[in-house]
Amino acid sequence: MRSLFFVPLALAAASVANAAIVEHWWNITYTTANPDGLFERRVIGVNGTWPPPVVDVTVNDTLRIHTYNGLDEPTALHAHGMFQNGTGWMDGPSMVTQCPIQPGHNLTYEFKITQHGSYWIHAHFMGQYMDGLRTPFILHNSPEAYAYDEEIVVPLYDWYHDQSAVNLDTFLNIKNPTGAEPVPQSGLIMDSPNASFNFQPGKTYRLRLINMSGFSMFYVSIDGHDLDVIEVDGVDTIRETVKNVYLTAAQRVSVLVTAKNTTDTNYYFRADMDTDMFDVLPEDLEYNLVAPVYYDKSHDRFAPSEDVGMESDFDDITLRCLEPASAVEPDHQVNLTIDFQVTTDGINRGMFNELPYVAPKVPSLNTMLSMGNLSYEETVYGPQTQAYVLNHLDMVEIILNNLDAGAHPFHLHGHVFQIVARGDGVFDGNRSNVQWHSDNPIQRDVVQVPAESFAIIRFRADNPGAWFFHCHIEWHLESGLAAVFIEAPDVAQQRLELPQSFIDACDAGNIPATGNAAGKDGLDLKGAPKGLTLIYDGFTAKGKGAMAACILAALIGIGSIVWYAIADPEKKAREIRAAKAQ
Repeated sequence: MRSLFFVPLALAAASVANAAIVEHWWNITYTTANPDGLFERRVIGVNGTWPPPVVDVTVNDTLRIHTYNGLDEPTALHAHGMFQNGTGWMDGPSMVTQCPIQPGHNLTYEFKITQHGSYWIHAHFMGQYMDGLRTPFILHNSPEAYAYDEEIVVPLYDWYHDQSAVNLDTFLNIKNPTGAEPVPQSGLIMDSPNASFNFQPGKTYRLRLINMSGFSMFYVSIDGHDLDVIEVDGVDTIRETVKNVYLTAAQRVSVLVTAKNTTDTNYYFRADMDTDMFDVLPEDLEYNLVAPVYYDKSHDRFAPSEDVGMESDFDDITLRCLEPASAVEPDHQVNLTIDFQVTTDGINRGMFNELPYVAPKVPSLNTMLSMGNLSYEETVYGPQTQAYVLNHLDMVEIILNNLDAGAHPFHLHGHVFQIVARGDGVFDGNRSNVQWHSDNPIQRDVVQVPAESFAIIRFRADNPGAWFFHCHIEWHLESGLAAVFIEAPDVAQQRLELPQSFIDACDAGNIPATGNAAGKDGLDLKGAPKGLTLIYDGFTAKGKGAMAACILAALIGIGSIVWYAIADPEKKAREIRAAKAQ
C-alpha cells in the first residue's frame, strides 16, 4: 500500500511544466579514503572520488544515472525506497530484478520521480555499499508539506576498516558457528568524525536523517532541543514532537528543529549506536557520536547533556500518516519465521521458515516475464529463492516472527507498508491477543522487528513485479535472510517488457536472461542453485544403511556366540581322549 497525495490541477500542471531530466555519469571506481581519521583504506567511489555525490531531484523529474563499472567485480545500484511502478528492472538487486553489471560494461538507470522524501542510493551486490558505494537521494516536493527555512542532509552510518569481502569471509565461516557479526571500527555523521552544525537564532531546520549503515542502529537527539517528526521513509507524517528518535539500518526520519533565540550557548547533536547488536564491544570504538551545534563559535559554552541513548522511549508505531489510510483486513497472509541456524555447509545462516535464500541462475523478474502461465508456479523461481506469488490488488499481510536474540530491520522493495501490530514473543494466530494499530497506521519501507518478538505489516499488491524482501543488516542478507514476492505475474506480462540493455547485461555475464531458475523452459529445475539447508535431525539414507549393517553384524556376532555355546567344541575332544584311554 502506498500513500496517495493530491495536488490542485494548476499546481500539477506547473510541476509538469518544470519537470527536468536530471542526468549523472557515474564511473564506479576504486579509490582511497580515511573518513574516520584512523585508517586509510580502499573504498568504492564515483569518478575517482569519495563519497559519491548526493542526488537531488524534484517530483516529476526524470533521473538518469549512466553507470560504468570500473571495478574488477560485478555491481548493481538500488534507489532505496523507489516504487519503480512500471520500471521494475530499474530496482537494482542483483539476480532479483537484473543481472549485475559486469566489469567494463555500462548500464543506464532511468525512471520518473513520482515520490518525495528522504531516500538513498546504494550498491546491491555482495556488501559493496559498506565499502562506500552509497549516497543520500533527496526527492523534493513542490510545495513541501511543512514550512522550514533550511534543510540539512544528515547521513549516519557505521564504518569498517576491512573490505566487505574480508568481513563476509570471516562472518560466513565454519569457524564462526555462533554467527557473530563483524563489529564496525567507527561511526560517522555526515561522512566525518568532525561534523558540525551552524544554527541561526529563530530559524527552523529540516534535518533529513538517513541511516546508511550495513549493521548499526542509531538513537538521535540534540541537547536542549525538541525534534518534530514530519517524515519517515518518504511518507509525510502528522507532526509529532519528541526528544529523540531511532533509525535502524536503511530507515530515514525527517525532523524539524527550531533554533533558540539566543547565542550564549552551544549544543551537541548526538547519535548513539545500539551496542546491544554487537557481540563484543571494542574498547576503542566510539559508539556515542557527537557533532557540535554552534550558535556562536567564539565561545565554548555547551549545554549539559540530555542524552538517553538506548533508553529512548520513542516508538515509530505511534506515528500517523499525514495522508490518512486505515488498515483493512487482508486477503492473503504470508508467515515468515526468522531464525539463524547452522546449515549443511557448516555455516551459521539467516533464514525464513528454516530455509536460507539462494539466488537463482536467472533474475526472478526475468523468470516472471518469460514463463507465461507457469509464472504463477512458485517452483519455477527456484528451490531456495523463497518466492511467494501474490494476486493483483490483494491486501497482503506478512507475519514476522523473530526467534533470534537480535533485532532485525526488514525492507520491502517496491512498496511502503502499514505496521499494524508489534509485540513480544511469537504470534500464535490468536488475533484477539494483539494490540492492533488500524486507525491510520504508520507506513514506511523498513520495519524493525525486536529480538524474540513479532511484527505484522500489510501492503496492497498494486505494483506488478518481483520485489525483494530482506533484512537490511547486510551480513544477514548475504547469509540468506531474504525472500521474493512475485506480484501479479499475469498483469506484469501485459504491462512490462524488459529493455534490451538489461538483456545485454545478462549476456555480458553469460547469465541466462529468460527461463526458470535453472535457465530452462518448463518445470525442469535441474541445475537450479540449492543445497543450503538445515542439518538433518535424524538418520539419512546412508545413516540408516550404516545402522542396518551394524545391527546385522551384531546379530551375526551374537549368533556365533550362541552357536559356539550350543555346539560345545570341547565335547569332541573329550570323546577322543576317552577312546584312547580304553
